[in-house]
Amino acid sequence: MSLKVELKPGERLIVGNCVITNSDQRTRLFIDGKAPILREKDILTFETATSPAKRIYLAVQLMYIHENVERLTQDYFQLVNDIITAAPSTIRIVDEINNEILTGSLYKALKAAKKLIQYEQELLGNAE
Repeated sequence: MSLKVELKPGERLIVGNCVITNSDQRTRLFIDGKAPILREKDILTFETATSPAKRIYLAVQLMYIHENVERLTQDYFQLVNDIITAAPSTIRIVDEINNEILTGSLYKALKAAKKLIQYEQELLGNAE
């Protein structure tokens, strides 16, 4: 079964190590095979990873795109230790991310990392 992806005009998509940029029209793609796929709205860059939770998301994103968990493990765990030390209430979500990474479900780990970003924003909103 193919993955169906609809792209808005100018929207970008990562498939494996390639960036695909849509033209000026809405486009529908059908993707067969196994490769990491991320829509533009789900992509963070080094410049946009401006908080601890976003840096964790970026680390998981890089694990997913490059299909190489081992390369980023040390950096990832340093980021995780920092956020748990600063906000112990994040441990439940961090455990969820860790479990998905350990089972090889990196896309699910990304979804859990998005929850961590949302939770971090809630915490910061409450602090103000």
